[in-house]
Amino acid sequence: MSDPTKRLILLELNEINFDIVEKYLSYFPGRFPAFKRLLEGPQVRTAAEQNYDELEPWIQWPSVHTTKTYSEHQIYRLGDMVGSDVPQIFEQIEKAGYKVGAISAMNAENRLRQPAYFIPDPWTQTSSDSSWWSRSLTEAIAQAVNDNAQAKITPKSALQVLLGLIRFARVKHYNRYIRLVLSAPTKPWSKALLLDLLLHDVHWGMFNAKRPNFSTLFLNAGAHIQHHYFFNASPLKGELPHKNPEWYVQQGKDPLADALDLYDLIVGEYFSRPDTEVLLATGLAQKPYDRVKFYYRLNAHASFLQRLGISFTNVFPRMTRDFLIEFENDAQALQAQSILSQVKVEHDGLPLFGEIDNRGQSLFVTLTYPHEISDSTKFEVDGRVKDLKPEVSFVAIKNGMHQSEGFAFFTPNVAAHAPQDKSHVAKLGNSILDYFEVSK
Repeated sequence: MSDPTKRLILLELNEINFDIVEKYLSYFPGRFPAFKRLLEGPQVRTAAEQNYDELEPWIQWPSVHTTKTYSEHQIYRLGDMVGSDVPQIFEQIEKAGYKVGAISAMNAENRLRQPAYFIPDPWTQTSSDSSWWSRSLTEAIAQAVNDNAQAKITPKSALQVLLGLIRFARVKHYNRYIRLVLSAPTKPWSKALLLDLLLHDVHWGMFNAKRPNFSTLFLNAGAHIQHHYFFNASPLKGELPHKNPEWYVQQGKDPLADALDLYDLIVGEYFSRPDTEVLLATGLAQKPYDRVKFYYRLNAHASFLQRLGISFTNVFPRMTRDFLIEFENDAQALQAQSILSQVKVEHDGLPLFGEIDNRGQSLFVTLTYPHEISDSTKFEVDGRVKDLKPEVSFVAIKNGMHQSEGFAFFTPNVAAHAPQDKSHVAKLGNSILDYFEVSK
């Protein structure tokens, strides 16, 4: 028999390194009061896979959502949960008689029969719930996030986001929204923070209106900022092997501090709710990168493939450098793989696409070229030489790399179900099922 009074929010602060957060607490005394309280409460460290290729958030979050390690669930790429037969805690909890909602849960498929609400992450091809607001925000956020490298948001998406702000932004946060908008021209990371604040307000409003028993909110701006700007972390001055160039970000600015300011607000609000338990998890975490590496993304995936003479049925951009191509048959996929593997950057002979995963009728491709692309950089394929820079958009200089260790924090009633310290992150899914007394 389900207990209708039980309520639990899984707050997914993707990849935040709380060892670094502690350094910020010391460096900026009194600036992050919610994090200070959080670090004084019930907590454990989690572990993920040891193979670096398997340390990806789209692998670890399915581990939380399925209670299985990667070797058990075999979800390796972003979007792979769709169509898999691995059970998720969302539908398991719903089948036990509880109401379930989710906002942007990474690599999760909507299998709920009657979701309180469901807005998928921007990269996974699964349906939202049937409400107009969820469908509209799903479409707008996916377009804005996937075209972020080109700073391109369509008029339709801009209108949908504006309507979402009008509908869900809380008055107490208006000043913060205004500051983020005004700072965006000189602080490009403000756009990611604005999206996380909007997702928080959307989740807060839908949670209060629908009153689900279990709800998940995934926030990614902090992970994005660590990946792009870790070398500007104020408490780490003198410890880091590299600095970001001034054209990339001014030395006096600290994007991670800006992210922690927002997350301190969000954490404080959720952990202050009197009627709801909270489990905050990071999935895994990041540490500063040990070398210099540039990230680029194709501007127009479909037209680029067409110019290479590749026949395909669909192409789906994924996070940052990745994209998925679908074909009519295996032969088309093999031909496309052959063409893409021959694309080399002329002056150093390195492949443009160093990772091509053939799955029969689809290819999962990553633009892996690691060096700076200038006006004179050219690529070669099948004897043809073309300018590379018009084909790509600069995304970032890589600043952060993944680490297996993650972090989890609990309100008291969930802490009773916490896994042992340094358990695999999948055990957090068991903690959630145990809280709702749901058997696997």
